[in-house]
Amino acid sequence: MTMWVEIFQATFEDAIEILDLQKLAYQSEAQIYNDWTIPPLLQTIEEIQYEFNTQSFLKAINKHSIIGSVRTHVSGDTCHIGKLIMHPNWQNKGIGARLMAEAETMNQDSTRFEIFTGSLSIKNLHLYHKLGYREFGREQLSSKVELVYLEKINSF
Repeated sequence: MTMWVEIFQATFEDAIEILDLQKLAYQSEAQIYNDWTIPPLLQTIEEIQYEFNTQSFLKAINKHSIIGSVRTHVSGDTCHIGKLIMHPNWQNKGIGARLMAEAETMNQDSTRFEIFTGSLSIKNLHLYHKLGYREFGREQLSSKVELVYLEKINSF
């Protein structure tokens, strides 16, 4: 498989394709936790369209298809990074790390970056640690899901 992938700012018109990808990508998370009610799987098109008003979305494109995405929003001196998603066929190829790097570069005026994932999401935790993120807190989302909050101090 030739890996020709470009990263662009996503537009409102990409919302449906990103939501479809999100629901596909989060199937593996639902399996890990045996919980098919996790928020990314329940998000509606109206909700993600609203997020385009308050967040910046990046998309990774291969042959005109969105194969990955991440979203950010800045609050104070912190850039919150959320919903890093990859098509299952494109995982473990470095594209998620590229999306994270682009999100950080795009928000280089922030003092720190923050992201969260589930405590059993070993691949996600490994990636975030490899990218320099360190755990600073945990929160019980449900009886099945504990969230791990990670931060990275900006070194730009």
